[in-house]
Amino acid sequence: MQRIERIIHPDLTTLDVPAKRVLRRRAARGIVLDGEEILLLYTRRYNDFSFPGGGVDEGEELLDGLHRELAEETGAQGIEMLAPFGWVEEFRPHYKPEYDIMHMASYFYHCRAERALGEARPEGYEVANGMLPRWVNIHEAIAHNLSVMAAKEASMGLSIRRETLMLERVSRELVAAPVDS
Repeated sequence: MQRIERIIHPDLTTLDVPAKRVLRRRAARGIVLDGEEILLLYTRRYNDFSFPGGGVDEGEELLDGLHRELAEETGAQGIEMLAPFGWVEEFRPHYKPEYDIMHMASYFYHCRAERALGEARPEGYEVANGMLPRWVNIHEAIAHNLSVMAAKEASMGLSIRRETLMLERVSRELVAAPVDS
């Protein structure tokens, strides 16, 4: 799978990994489209749209993690992976004192799922953050995230840059030139 981007948070002065304590995480994220509508998560705490998906458990295959995360976060049913899309590598500060840096590798997959969503089973922190699955016009989601970034809202999360970059790429490559069904 092709690496799309390498993002280094501006607060990091060095990636001198031997001198840093690094938490390494892998995540699988779904790109679920229906025309110009895309299945995303709106998070009230951060006022942003993001792709459904998340951390893959130790020993878990990426696609198994993708199916689990899509079902848990959105209630998606009839999930079918169409094609790998690419991955984004991120380095950012970590909030726990035992780590200096989080190295996140997010693997994005173009998927198909039924339009009707079943019951989501969000984790406690997702409920606390006000995370809700929504079908939304991709162009509206991009415009929303860009406005949050431009305003530098105090609530802005660390992942909005990655999510917006990927929404723009998906809009160019999958919505403008959809994959044959």
